[in-house]
Amino acid sequence: MRIRSVESRFIAIVFGALVALVAPLFLLLFVLSSDRVARERLQDTEILLKANVQALGKPLWDLDDDSTQQIVKALQADDEIGYVHVRDTSGTLDIRRPASPPPVGSVQSKITADILHQAREGIRKVGEAEIWIAKRGAMSRITRDEIALFLIFLFSVGTLVVAAIIGNRMTIIRPLERLTAAIEATRRLGSRRHVEWTSSDEMGHLARTFNEMQSRLEREENELRLAHARTTEIYNKTPAMLFTIDPDNRIAAVSDYWLVATGYSRDAVIGRSFTEFVDAADHLVYRDRRSGGVDDNGICEVTVRFHRADGSVMDVLVLESCASIGSTEPTLSVMTDVTGLKEAESRNHRQAITDHLTGLLNRQGFESVLGSLITKADAEEQQLACLFLDLDRFKWINDNLGHAIGDQVLVEVAERLRNQLRFNDIVARLGGDEFAILLTAQDAIQLALDVSGRLCSALKEPIIINGSRLNVSASVGVAVYPDHAANAGDLLQKSDMAMYARKRNGKNGTRLFDDEIVDIARKRLEIEQCIEQALREDWLDAHLQPIIDLRSGRVSGFEALLRLRHPQKGLLVPEDIIVVAEENGSIGKVGDVIFEKSVRYLADLSKIDGFSDSYLAVNFSPLQFDAALPSRLASLLLQYGVKPSRIVVEITEAVLMLDNPAVRQVMDALGALGCRIALDDFGTGYSSLSYLNSFPVDIVKVDQSFVRALGTSAPEVARKSRTLIEGICMIAHQMGCTVVAEGVETEHQLQVLNEIGIDFGQGYHFSAPLPVASLIERLRGPAWDKPAIRAGER
Repeated sequence: MRIRSVESRFIAIVFGALVALVAPLFLLLFVLSSDRVARERLQDTEILLKANVQALGKPLWDLDDDSTQQIVKALQADDEIGYVHVRDTSGTLDIRRPASPPPVGSVQSKITADILHQAREGIRKVGEAEIWIAKRGAMSRITRDEIALFLIFLFSVGTLVVAAIIGNRMTIIRPLERLTAAIEATRRLGSRRHVEWTSSDEMGHLARTFNEMQSRLEREENELRLAHARTTEIYNKTPAMLFTIDPDNRIAAVSDYWLVATGYSRDAVIGRSFTEFVDAADHLVYRDRRSGGVDDNGICEVTVRFHRADGSVMDVLVLESCASIGSTEPTLSVMTDVTGLKEAESRNHRQAITDHLTGLLNRQGFESVLGSLITKADAEEQQLACLFLDLDRFKWINDNLGHAIGDQVLVEVAERLRNQLRFNDIVARLGGDEFAILLTAQDAIQLALDVSGRLCSALKEPIIINGSRLNVSASVGVAVYPDHAANAGDLLQKSDMAMYARKRNGKNGTRLFDDEIVDIARKRLEIEQCIEQALREDWLDAHLQPIIDLRSGRVSGFEALLRLRHPQKGLLVPEDIIVVAEENGSIGKVGDVIFEKSVRYLADLSKIDGFSDSYLAVNFSPLQFDAALPSRLASLLLQYGVKPSRIVVEITEAVLMLDNPAVRQVMDALGALGCRIALDDFGTGYSSLSYLNSFPVDIVKVDQSFVRALGTSAPEVARKSRTLIEGICMIAHQMGCTVVAEGVETEHQLQVLNEIGIDFGQGYHFSAPLPVASLIERLRGPAWDKPAIRAGER
């Protein structure tokens, strides 16, 4: 139908060209020829009329009717003349042929001429002749020659038209029919049929191009068919659960491995929604899989539980190549069994949030539970209490009995804590010997205090390990949400602060968080900042307090005491500075500054007569006892030219209680260097007498609390204090140690100490700790037998 339409359109175009171009030309030629013939005949008629008019002059003059009739008849015989009217001037003759004139519509034109006669009198008008020329048809105007010419023209045009139509059919229509037949065969049969047409024109080029295209498409189809077969084979044999879903989420194809892994048959799943195989609890997750975001490669993923044909459930990770919104193309997905991975992930998560030693939650698990419990407490309008528990003296157990024993202690403590809690209470080991407990209740404060009391009581019972009875206690800090904290981190911090406040106030008990703790923390922060600034700007100094030989009254040595002079606040309490410095680890830097200045001051004092052999006693924190301490002391003493024998290292029982081999090595190295060791605050610890026997102690310093009690108004207390001092003095002398009494402030105390036999004494009775400049001025003044202590120096 399309081919005939092309041919019909060609014929229509040809005939249209004939009508539009040839027909007007033919009509124009016909009109021009007709007009030419009409003009020629009119001219001939006029000539004929003129000739006959001259002939009519004589008959009309003679009034010869017969002659006039004959001449009129001869005029009327002409084919072009349709009517003749001749009359004389007198009206005698009036000849009309035919008798009645034809209709006006049949007359083309009228010609009138005067009839003249040559008389003796001259030319006279004798009448008038009128001729009507009949209207003829267009064809009647054309001669036979012209008709023949027109027929020849029409024949030529017709021949050209027929030739064009035949040529169009031979050169265009026939190859188009074959091309169309080949296309139709390709469409219906699927075979790449070629066009059987050869010519050197455009249609031949078109046929060759079409045949080449068919050959190329046939090759590409074969390649695509082979690639499809290979892809299908790979799709089915790939060891992965591949499947394809259409835009309506229906399964369009599945791989053989997918069928083997799930147990379904292909007919049982094709056309069904993939959601039917997903666990109902995961329907929403699978539906919103694309809302979680698509990566740069256009892949979205979701993990759901999938039901196999046998009813079992497996965890699968579905990776889907997400098509664009509105796309009607199916998407390829791969499903991976991650059941083992999910179980391992769950196991790893449990391990990640569990303390492996005690089985309790660790810090990570505790913090995750804390956040959820705060949310729950808000929803239920309840309070949440956090108990921060830290064991007392646990470091001593670890250092002295070993970590294995310490681990057993922690396991037993964890079990005792669990036994005192409700089933829904949370207990965790945050690390080391720190535990945390979460309690939810309407009145969480009272509950927390009650539970804390039970916990402390439970820990008072000795722990039996390998036949040894170990005593542990705990310091507990309590903070409550939302009374004390606004969030999880704040709650844990506030309970931790309360626990440390309890430790500073005697340990083994409970402290509820309050504003005082905040004030203490703020003060501690101020002290920390002050220490940092003091180290930078050299605010630290050593004040020296003379140590007096009680027998001679002479100055034997000096004790260097820490002082921090703030530009605005003046002198700060040294005890607070030392405590904070030991807590934040800056005690080493502070101690180095004080020792360096003390040695320098001792070198200055040595220039005064009588003080070249005086010694310097310097307090050392347990945290300063590292392996490099002896070498640092030796270097500094060498720098200022001070003999090591003039240095007394004062330590407290806290250093000896460490019972650390490294500490013992440092003390031995200091002794080998020539320094002496003084045991400060003797009598206030747990087992001071054993230390005298176990460590190289050279000097024992009686704690000032015993000396102060000598001057009390209570006789019994004074008597007991004297007895204790006498005992200490006797034992120390028996062990070869020198005894120094601290805190001598009155003449009575001095007299009693002399009676007991104490070797040396120091205190405000002799002198307050003084800056080195004031001390040098004092030493160069009057003798020390009458010490004058200003009240402002106390």
